[in-house]
Amino acid sequence: MTTAPHPRLASLKAAARTAGGEAFAVSRLLLAGKTAIAAAIAWYLAPLVPFAHDEYSYYAPLGVLVSMYPTIADSAKAGLQAVGGLAIGIAIGLAGLWIVSGPSPRILGVAIVVAAGVAVGGIRALGTGRDWIAIAALFVLLLGANDAGGFSVSYLVTMAFGVVIGVAVNLAIAPPLYLRRASTRLSQLRDAVADRLEMLATSVADGAPADPTGQGYLQEILDAVSADVREAARSRKAHPLARRRRGIEAENGHRLQALENTVRQTIELAAGIDGLPLTPDAVPLRAELAEAVRATARAVSLPLGDPTTPTAVEDAERALARVVDAAPGHSDGRISPWTRTAVDLSRIIDASRPFA
Repeated sequence: MTTAPHPRLASLKAAARTAGGEAFAVSRLLLAGKTAIAAAIAWYLAPLVPFAHDEYSYYAPLGVLVSMYPTIADSAKAGLQAVGGLAIGIAIGLAGLWIVSGPSPRILGVAIVVAAGVAVGGIRALGTGRDWIAIAALFVLLLGANDAGGFSVSYLVTMAFGVVIGVAVNLAIAPPLYLRRASTRLSQLRDAVADRLEMLATSVADGAPADPTGQGYLQEILDAVSADVREAARSRKAHPLARRRRGIEAENGHRLQALENTVRQTIELAAGIDGLPLTPDAVPLRAELAEAVRATARAVSLPLGDPTTPTAVEDAERALARVVDAAPGHSDGRISPWTRTAVDLSRIIDASRPFA
């Protein structure tokens, strides 16, 4: 007799598999390789950077690290923000050096520049540069005391050089474009919704409550796919093939909007199913509703451009019409749970229609 694994152990194993998949994904390994190449180039060329001392060449690879993001647009944006944050931090550090140049103890300067850097880092408009303000201020205060001007210029210029190298390498070597990956993720979300609808159809037919964990799972995968689609849209910016792939981005946007509506209504449908009557006279209507949900699941599951989609949508509409015709109403004018469920199903069907 085998025993089931402990829930916490199973959760840790699942988390480890997820982490491994994220760390060793092809896109992540490609980014790691490009970052390594860019860091090596920046380190090698750093001594040639004007206005910077050779001993501070190690800041060039650091500039690469702060600018390497999965998309070119994010790389450029993060790099500029980091350089801006460094400039502000350097100014604060120089002010701290001026303070401790008098009778004030060095410990007071450390406290002042850290406090000022953290406070200014609260400005959201600075983006990722916020994180570098206090660090740069502290470095200037502690490392640049003997040559404040030389260290500050070398620090800023060398980091900026690393940013330029990072963005250039990201653009030159297999520039990322995630539109196809986003399309695949949208298809995975579509399949998950269709599977959920099939499960709800079984719950309706059997008179069993809908599994509540399905709602949370759908919302989680929707959030993840939405983030992937947004990242794919950002990857088009400054990409050399952006013009050719404009149609894919628009298509992904339409699909995401339709699937957002579908997920929302599927969650509402599950809640409505739990409120349906369980009396013997409700069994025939439950069977009709289960068939309508299954027909809707078939319409949802069809891939983009499938020629049978219009027919599947019509089949789902006819199955839903039979439910609406047979559903009893309330004598007091209130909407019955059957009607409420039919409305949710109707909206899912509408979201499944082909779009131009």
